[in-house]
Order: sequence, then C-alpha cells, then structure tokens
Amino acid sequence: MPRQEGPIQSRAAIAGHPLHPMMIHFPVAALLGLVAVDVAYVLGRDPFWARAGVWLAGVGAAGGWIASLAGLVDLVTVAPVRRLVTAWCHAIIAVMMLSLASFNWLLRVGDAQALVVPWGLYVSLLTAAMIALAAYLGGRLVYEHAVGVDLSG
Repeated sequence: MPRQEGPIQSRAAIAGHPLHPMMIHFPVAALLGLVAVDVAYVLGRDPFWARAGVWLAGVGAAGGWIASLAGLVDLVTVAPVRRLVTAWCHAIIAVMMLSLASFNWLLRVGDAQALVVPWGLYVSLLTAAMIALAAYLGGRLVYEHAVGVDLSG
C-alpha cells in the first residue's frame, strides 16, 4: 500500500484540534493512579485507598469509553485511518484495556475492599500494561502517519 502523503485530518475535532488525544489524559491518569492506590491498600490495608480505587476505576473506565468515541469516529469515517493496521491494533488494544478497566470497577463497586487483593491489583497492573501498548501505538499513528496533525502552521 502506498504511504499517505501529508497529514491525515481528524473528523472528531474542534478548530482543527483532534478530540481523542485531548480526552484520554484524565482516564489514563486515573487508571495509572489506580495501580498506586492498590499498592497503597496492599501495604497498609487502609480502607481509604480501596474507596479511592473505586473512584479511579470508575472515572478511568467511563472517561476512557467517552474518549474512545472520538477515536472511533476517526477510525470509521476517515478512509486513510481505516487503512492503517496500526489504527486497528490501537483500537483493539484500547477496547480490551477498557473492558478490563470496566471489569475492575465492577470488582470494587459493591465492596471496595473485598477483591482488591489479589484480583483488583492484578487487573490494574494488566490494564496499565495495555495502556502502555495502546499509547505506543497511538504515538506511532501521530508521529509516523501524522494522524490528526496540522502541518500548516
């Protein structure tokens, strides 16, 4: 397949600024912070950390699904993006990661402390690893394929 000439514009954008990369920061921070509060809970068994974990898991999962909608718009409506294997891999890893994050929230919502050890911590660590992989692939979309990049300025 011939390489795309020039940048690939986002359709889910405000004033030329793509929404997806703007929206993912808070969910990513919440889900990575979840690892830290899980470790704090494991070390000290303070119920505060378990309650904080419920909120971080919920904000991370819900915010991630909302941010993914903007990415989905570009994936299905922008033909050059649809042709990129990296875009599909990024999307599949992100859906898997958000499914884990949602599961992690469901583990905690009834009784915040009951399943943090071991399942909550394990799922948090796996989610963090998948965030790293999705972030790497997202970076390749921006830096190698210029998805959502405005080179006119």
